[in-house]
Amino acid sequence: MTLEFRDAVLSAYPDVYTPEVLRALEALAPLDDQRRERMAARLVRRKQRAGAAERIGFLDPASKVPGKPFTVADARAGNFDGAVIPPDLQRQWIQGTGPATKPRSDTRSGIRNVAYALLSGADGWMFDGEDALGQVDTMSLDNHRNLKLALARDPLFLAVAEEVSREMNQWAKGFFGRPIIEDWRKQLDFTTVIYRVRGLHLEDRHLRRNSHGFSASIADMALYVVNNHERLRAAGRSIVLYLPKTQTAEDAALFNAMLVALEEHLGLEVGTIKCYVLVEQLEQCFQLMEIRAALAPHFVGFNTGRWDYINSVSDALAWDKAFVNPDISAITMTYGYMRTYEDRVRRAMNTPDRNGRFALWQGGMEPNIPVGSEAGVTASMKRAVAGAEREQREGASGKWVAHWKMVHIVRPVWEKVGQENQMGRAFPALTYGPEDAAGLMRLEPAPRTIAGARDLLSVALQYGNAFLRGFQAAALKPADFFGNDDVLYLMEDMATGEIRLSILWEWLHKGAVFTEADAATGTAVGDPLTPGLFARLLDEEYAKLRKAGNRDVHDDSKDTTLPVARAIVQAYVNSPVKAPWYVDLLNLNLGVERLAEAEKRIATFLETFGKDGTRITENLDF
Repeated sequence: MTLEFRDAVLSAYPDVYTPEVLRALEALAPLDDQRRERMAARLVRRKQRAGAAERIGFLDPASKVPGKPFTVADARAGNFDGAVIPPDLQRQWIQGTGPATKPRSDTRSGIRNVAYALLSGADGWMFDGEDALGQVDTMSLDNHRNLKLALARDPLFLAVAEEVSREMNQWAKGFFGRPIIEDWRKQLDFTTVIYRVRGLHLEDRHLRRNSHGFSASIADMALYVVNNHERLRAAGRSIVLYLPKTQTAEDAALFNAMLVALEEHLGLEVGTIKCYVLVEQLEQCFQLMEIRAALAPHFVGFNTGRWDYINSVSDALAWDKAFVNPDISAITMTYGYMRTYEDRVRRAMNTPDRNGRFALWQGGMEPNIPVGSEAGVTASMKRAVAGAEREQREGASGKWVAHWKMVHIVRPVWEKVGQENQMGRAFPALTYGPEDAAGLMRLEPAPRTIAGARDLLSVALQYGNAFLRGFQAAALKPADFFGNDDVLYLMEDMATGEIRLSILWEWLHKGAVFTEADAATGTAVGDPLTPGLFARLLDEEYAKLRKAGNRDVHDDSKDTTLPVARAIVQAYVNSPVKAPWYVDLLNLNLGVERLAEAEKRIATFLETFGKDGTRITENLDF
């Protein structure tokens, strides 16, 4: 065996690391070499573009789609065999998202997350192995264990589900005036189970190969599919994955190779495993049809997000002094480059392949939670429904929600229309000219304010603290609104931290100027974010968090993980070389509560990355 396993995970999780799983991991392990090469090539490409002041562009139409015998031009024209959308994915009006466990919880407590999800009434639930799943201790393995137990309808899960159904109905009677679950056993079979594997850029915390980190993507694929494929197929259900952080058709081709290798290892027909791809990266929008073709016959649809995509645009243009984002609140799905992004995705999904097949467009995330004052909840739910109505009008076949309580608030938008999906809706064909490229990076006038900077800092600090404690899905709001129940908490994941630090770095290193005066800091219109002003804002926002009540910032974090989160934020934003991922620095410090040790790791990472572009991604405490 070429794989090494951390501590006693094999003996502690024999139900997860079964002999079948171990054989699959060994079979797929050689693909990790290709992944490491791809990730190194990504960073080289990023550095070369920055050095040459070169923006991302479209591929040469005559070039080949990676892993396929046809050209980019063929892919754009739909001259390939796409996937048949299976029955249980034809209607996905609402997909919920979230992990199948909780930090440091026993199985009974953690598996409640699965019960909430499968009883929610969502058409699909993306059980998250990536941005919303904490990586402390063995959470990633608990995630797989709980899903396996739930899909097997283990007696423990059924007991928990019955208990949770009563709690959900009690809440629904108070909010809607009616229950939302009639038959809890029947309801468990309504929702299509989907799993989001971790991205190619991440490494598993419990596995190594040849004394270096091992692909988290391969680990998640093997554990989820091997442990559950027989049961899913016996029930007539699809095996469905979400693939995140895919930047190019080459990345998609590598994911496709992993899927094919796993299918062949298990004796499954190629194309049995279906996958959605999250469009989270600017470069993806230059290669949408190429990515769709590279993943055929597995690909079923794209999902449009917000935070991760904004982060990728900021990161891709970190070298461009003229590209400076406004306040994050201004960058909605109808803003400049976001509007172009969404439009290209819907046009790509409604381009038929040579068999006349289209693909699904799943809209973005609704992060609101209906918890707060009556006025706050009413206003927020009105905005949430309006956002869903806009996406439905624009052609989305459904959207995401971040909390089960939002399902019955947002789902009626699609239910009233009554269409299973909007595949095949007529949109203009995709074009690939200079104006199309420019639209993907188009800025529009919008505010850039001290209040916006405080928002970025406060939530970035809170999220870093939550991550380090295992809460990669966390309900957050800026510290200035603590205690104000008219302003609701938003359910956030890793993407919220990434975008906030990217924009702060951008503002500081590009001399971004404020569009509004701020009396408290003495900032005038046209003043830039200077190192001194950033330091002051960091001190003030950090102080607010230390003074906050336990509800908003856990008291036992204020002298442990919160100072580490501050050190990461401070170092990241001040670094002259922009780090590609906030998550790298957080992962590096999981389990670290001594500030001196954290500062040492942060400095080593930034020094190493600045020197030769190497990311330290493996678990230093293996």
